[in-house]
Amino acid sequence: MDNKVISHKKEGVLARLYQDVFGSEAKMDKLPGAGSDRIYWRMRSSDGPDVMGTYGPDRVENECFVALSRVFKEAGVNTPSIYKADLEEGVYIQEDLGREDLLSLLKSENRMELSMRALKELVKIQTVDKDKWGECVIHQPFSRRLVMWDLNYFKYCFLKPAGILFNEEELENDFEKLSADLAEGQPELKGFMYRDFQSRNIMIKDGTPWLIDFQGGREGPVIYDAVSFTGQVKAGFTKEEQDILMEYYIKEYSSASGCSEEKLRASVKPMRLFRTLQVLGAYGFRGLVEKKAHFIESLPGALLNLNGLIEEGVLDSYPELKEVAERCVASHFADTDDEGRLKVKVFSFSYKKGYPEDLSGNGGGFMFDCRGMHNPGRYDEYKPLTGLDEPVRVFLEERGEVQKFVEKAIDIVSPSIETYLRRGFRNLQVGFGCTGGRHRSVYCAERFGEKIKQQFPEAEVILIHREQGIERKVQNNV
Repeated sequence: MDNKVISHKKEGVLARLYQDVFGSEAKMDKLPGAGSDRIYWRMRSSDGPDVMGTYGPDRVENECFVALSRVFKEAGVNTPSIYKADLEEGVYIQEDLGREDLLSLLKSENRMELSMRALKELVKIQTVDKDKWGECVIHQPFSRRLVMWDLNYFKYCFLKPAGILFNEEELENDFEKLSADLAEGQPELKGFMYRDFQSRNIMIKDGTPWLIDFQGGREGPVIYDAVSFTGQVKAGFTKEEQDILMEYYIKEYSSASGCSEEKLRASVKPMRLFRTLQVLGAYGFRGLVEKKAHFIESLPGALLNLNGLIEEGVLDSYPELKEVAERCVASHFADTDDEGRLKVKVFSFSYKKGYPEDLSGNGGGFMFDCRGMHNPGRYDEYKPLTGLDEPVRVFLEERGEVQKFVEKAIDIVSPSIETYLRRGFRNLQVGFGCTGGRHRSVYCAERFGEKIKQQFPEAEVILIHREQGIERKVQNNV
């Protein structure tokens, strides 16, 4: 059924629910989409209260949210009241908590106070007796299997698309060790795991936090939620602020549950590592796979968090994962580009393996085919070498082809670089391809990148030899 038809039909059902509960006709304003399949309306009338009307296509998820809302409301947690639901139609009307979420207030002066209040509310929902919510949740408890799913998400959706090299078997060994360390913790560290506790899911009404979107909850390690909240890239908490908030949470949870503060503290660092890898997997999928620029731009913040964990020694027990993490934070994905300079990425690649991906979200660029030049790879003495080696350079330059090829490429690309610099553009991609991505393309990319840096020193030039796993920034030595 067409989305407009569905929306119109559900508006009618919600209007009926409002009439049934409050005895008046509601005016309905459909809200913009928020990234899920659910549709929201703000409903109001002269005689009744403002409420939120919600339609969700997943009946099981709707049943879970409605049931959990009632359980937590009865337990004294600040969750929205559900006034009435028609689960056959997939709709319900709930308390309107206003328009301000915590994320929108994290630049205000009282950001730490509001965050502490949110963590206090988190403790309340986490310590509700399992007998009350256990049969309402629809997701399996946190387990080694779930950890491995997310770790492999990091591997396949970030490491592989980003071209980060790793030893598959050794990395899998580290994943298994980390999953055991996380999932086989003490029972007293487990409770209601919110799963999606972040600042945009915390509404602020009259200075008080209210919790929404907890239908993804399950039984699991409670520290996961506190780590997710304090480490959220968009929240922008400094390392010092993260530590202050985490210590506040630990004391609050210990006081409410009787759990040892020491055990809670010991569980923080491995969970921060897991959560960071999980976030990189999500950003990788949305950014590197689906090509959504917003998520690519979020990668430097997540990689900054990963670098902090490396420096703290959190990865020392996982040697291959540590090496992989070091490659991640040394890659161009970690560049914050704070200066707003034009970034020119120059690739060498093999046509057999396809064109280099554009990971900037910008699109476009230049691709030059080097296969028309004589190939050193035909000769046994050059096969193990690359265009970075002196014998290959001499072989190519003696024929005089590559110098003209590179100069013409510079003539074609230079006007665009001049325009990009003048207009404040941020990304340009240039590729040189050949059969194996080993000799001609590597030589041409090197010479091109060096000459472009000399000609445009204000630009940042990054050389990426994709098939060799080599990446470096070009320095201007003139």
